[in-house]
Amino acid sequence: METEQASVDLVEGDVVRQFARAAVLAALLGAVAPIAIPLPLSTVPVTLQVLFVFLAGLVLGPVWGTVSLLLYLTAGAIGLPVFSGLEAGLGTLFGQTGGFLWSYPLAAALIGLIVHRGTSLRDPAAVALPTVIVALVAATVLIYAMGAAYAAWLLDLEAWEAIAVFALPFVPGEILKMAAAIAIVRSGRLEPIQS
Repeated sequence: METEQASVDLVEGDVVRQFARAAVLAALLGAVAPIAIPLPLSTVPVTLQVLFVFLAGLVLGPVWGTVSLLLYLTAGAIGLPVFSGLEAGLGTLFGQTGGFLWSYPLAAALIGLIVHRGTSLRDPAAVALPTVIVALVAATVLIYAMGAAYAAWLLDLEAWEAIAVFALPFVPGEILKMAAAIAIVRSGRLEPIQS
């Protein structure tokens, strides 16, 4: 009996490297999940997760940054404790913080599109600082708009209540995370793989 042997096309090295970087960033995002500082007036804790969303868009770009965050959400959905407070499962994705979690891939894509001006990657350290700031602010607005809107819908809150509880208390921390993301990419140590 003869077996058929067909040739297999190899995946390009750049694709493998980008996927590996996306997986590492998703793992790092999950690794910071235990770091959750509760705020007295909110059910949503302060975390470092958004910093890694920023880095996904800045370093990996709109495509691979999105892939990275989708890997993260998938890991949490199947039960790995990668969400804030070591939570996991579909219940978390559809709970009070679900809007924030679902916004992460969109925010990474938005940052990547603004900073890289499309899907071809540029060195984020070489991008004008105002462009990077605009990208990070736009992503932050997207994250908190989706998070607060979903919580308002889920908990039957007025818009101002949701903003007061799920967005405003986090502004100082987000400014610090933006500064950290900018410092990390300006260091020049995280250069993108050119596509």
